Amino acid sequence: MKPRQDWAEFKARVREWAGRLNVTVGAVYIRPMRHKWASCSTAGTLSFNEELIGLDGEIGDYVIVHELLHLVVPNQGKLWRSLMPAHLGDYAAVEGRLADAAQMQAR
Repeated sequence: MKPRQDWAEFKARVREWAGRLNVTVGAVYIRPMRHKWASCSTAGTLSFNEELIGLDGEIGDYVIVHELLHLVVPNQGKLWRSLMPAHLGDYAAVEGRLADAAQMQAR
């Protein structure tokens, strides 16, 4: 996949995934985040790291789905881990690419 073109496209992708997962999303924010890629609140507010714009769209989808599933399952336990591959396939491979991107950006 190619990198996201802009934040409007990214936010549209968040809304698209929210529809697929049947979750309600409040506000979606894009902001600098030093130590994580995204966060979500119990009210459905999502914040995404502005550095996601330069990454592959598949990585963006991983981060989006990861956070949206937390609106249904608040932890990363067995249920959450079973839902990730149901929606993303081999999410562990994408997770590894995200870790590699984090290391590259830390340099």
